[in-house]
Amino acid sequence: MKILKFGGSSVKTADRIQHIIRITKNDPEARAVVCSALGGVTDELIEIAHLALQKEEDYAKRLLMLIHPHIEIVEKLISAPQNTDIIAEIESLTEELLAILQGISLIGELSKRTLDYVLSFGERLSCSLIAACFQAEGINAQYLDARKLITTDKQYGAAQVDFETSNALIQQYFKTHTALQIITGFIAATPEGITSTIGRGGSDYTASIFAAALTADELEIWTDVDGVMTADPRKVSKAYSIKLLSYEEAMEMSHFGAKVIYAPTMMPVLKKNIPLRIKNTFNPDFKGTYIGQQVNQGREAVKGLASIDHVALLNLKGSGMVGISGISARLFGALASEQINVILISQASSEHSICFAVKPSDARNAQNLIQAAFDIEFKQGLLDEVELFEEMAIIAAVGENMRHSVGIAGKFFTALGRNGVSITAIAQGSSELNISVVIKKQDEVKALRVLHQAFFLSEIKTLHLFVVGIGLIGKAFLRQLEAQQAHLLRAYNLDIRLVGISNSRKHYFSEEGLAPTEWEKYLQQSPEEANIEAFVKKMKSLNLINSIYIDNTANAEVAKMYEQVLKSSISVVTPNKIASSSSYAQYVLLKQKAKQHGVLFLYETNVGAALPVISTLRDLIDSGDQIQKIEAVLSGTLSFIFNSFDGKKPFSAIVKEAKALGYTEPDPREDLNGSDVGRKILILGREAGFPLEFEDIKIKGFLPKSCIEASSVDDFFVELAASDDYFMKMLQAAQKEGKVLRYIAKFEQGKVEVGLQSVGTEHPFYSLSGSDNILAFTTLRYPERPLVVKGSGAGAEVTAAGVLADMIRVANYL
Repeated sequence: MKILKFGGSSVKTADRIQHIIRITKNDPEARAVVCSALGGVTDELIEIAHLALQKEEDYAKRLLMLIHPHIEIVEKLISAPQNTDIIAEIESLTEELLAILQGISLIGELSKRTLDYVLSFGERLSCSLIAACFQAEGINAQYLDARKLITTDKQYGAAQVDFETSNALIQQYFKTHTALQIITGFIAATPEGITSTIGRGGSDYTASIFAAALTADELEIWTDVDGVMTADPRKVSKAYSIKLLSYEEAMEMSHFGAKVIYAPTMMPVLKKNIPLRIKNTFNPDFKGTYIGQQVNQGREAVKGLASIDHVALLNLKGSGMVGISGISARLFGALASEQINVILISQASSEHSICFAVKPSDARNAQNLIQAAFDIEFKQGLLDEVELFEEMAIIAAVGENMRHSVGIAGKFFTALGRNGVSITAIAQGSSELNISVVIKKQDEVKALRVLHQAFFLSEIKTLHLFVVGIGLIGKAFLRQLEAQQAHLLRAYNLDIRLVGISNSRKHYFSEEGLAPTEWEKYLQQSPEEANIEAFVKKMKSLNLINSIYIDNTANAEVAKMYEQVLKSSISVVTPNKIASSSSYAQYVLLKQKAKQHGVLFLYETNVGAALPVISTLRDLIDSGDQIQKIEAVLSGTLSFIFNSFDGKKPFSAIVKEAKALGYTEPDPREDLNGSDVGRKILILGREAGFPLEFEDIKIKGFLPKSCIEASSVDDFFVELAASDDYFMKMLQAAQKEGKVLRYIAKFEQGKVEVGLQSVGTEHPFYSLSGSDNILAFTTLRYPERPLVVKGSGAGAEVTAAGVLADMIRVANYL
């Protein structure tokens, strides 16, 4: 024997009622069906009652609008003249309810008792018509008003059930009534026959009461989701149905906000060890969630996540609490005196403080009650002022297997910490059935997603990218991301989503993520003008897990945002050298902020594009090696120019060729003055552990004064051509000694210099060709033969590849 219960969303329309009739017909074990009011009706009845109380004239019109769907359902599902009786019943109930509302309006009073009576019409209307619809389908069904059988006390609005009397009445009734019973949920009556309601989740509770009284084989709760989910699917899109839950797990999930089940619902069936199954009316073939006393727990340590999205946290602390008995009794006694429900409690082992969570509506009253209860201690300075934290939320991870699993708490807190979710209070019972934390309300959704990924989708990691700068490097990065996206998901379980994108004109956001092929279309159509402060503000407000800010610009304003980005627990990846080569204090600050907030600040492409330069240097130092000297050719532009300058062409012609190939800046002097090389060797010196400033670098220029002071780029090339003999003499002097010219940066014993040098065949830089970069690390372990890193160190494609590699490093860290 089964008891089936259908909620408001399941009986909202004629089609849905036909659907529940089919479900019931296909289940030969169905003995009774408990139904709620049609979807939205209960809330509407509350509003109508308050309109009547306020003497608003349109309450009668609103009532007729509420009744109309009931008539429509009857007319659609039951043809005339069969529908005459049920339409007459609906009209009779309407007249009765209208008279009650008129009385409320005339007297100007709406007691809980009266409101219960008003609300009872929702279930009475729905179940009357649903029973008639079953009968019209030829099913032997009978309407049952639960007020005849469920007896309660007089706590209207949340009446307590008299189970001894109710069970006896239910058992006696079902002995003599063999038809399928269509039972009103939510409503009951006092011994005097006065209508009462049995509180939140009342229709589920009604079904549970009948199932327990009749010792049913199973209770089925039919709703609009596929059972109890691993998290709220409205907040975590990847949540999925839990197959099995114990009663204890389900109770914990219910206490901490799981909307599908309510703790009182389970109590009657739990006592009788009757299993409960949550199923989806709109997906009836899905098995849903089975809740029982003995369930095969499987391997999952955490079964589900639940949250209460709006609580207040109060903290009582002070030296006067330490070692004093009765403090807790006085505190919670004071709260109980005003029926304030405590949702969560956390106490320091030092007994110096107790914090607890309550509904926001109870917070101020609770604060005043504590103040009164401990008035003497406050006046004597033994207790501090009661702290009140508003706009908070509770997140709970629930699972019986947590007590048998090592490292669950570590995984829980690490996941939150890595994503910048700050915890205000922690609670865990000795049963280890759940871990609960209080966090800021604004972080609730992010925390749920972080924990859901950690415990339920640990094989797949979602990254959220915010890309600024769509020039040569930015476009190359997006092309490479598109090419690698499927591979990264398949090989490394990285689900990469391009959420925000900005160029110098516009920016665009898509929380679900853009395909790398679509960004250009959406960016062009975006009404949002580019503004880096607005971009970062929006990125922070989205508060997405595993976020990465990728700066592909060379813009100082974009780099200025790094500090607040890192403070928001968002990693930064960039080829932009401005931040890491600015003041040493700023360089240190950014690294500290990244460390403090559990994220990464990666800039491998600042030196050598995609060459493993900074990472190699860090590995040497971290493994205990000591850097004695770094020599490097760090400019692809200067490398190409001096590698090509063999005397066959004038120096000026080679510079023009480099500009035509896109190797130089629009004004080649920006490359030829050595400043860019200076910034790169500065970064390496800092990575080696030296507090260097740009002013500490000795840059030896090689351009004649006339070239430097030329008023335009054209004039520069004129002066450069006039200086070709000067450069040729430099080359010939080197060649005479069997050497070549190379523009080299050198760091040694804390000193840095950059300049043009001639090197012989014994030097590792002698055979350099094309636009390659090369670095030689002379260290304690590599004293005679330096560790050499060589390869293409310039160009959009290789730089973008380095950015992509840094992005993957962040993914592996998070």
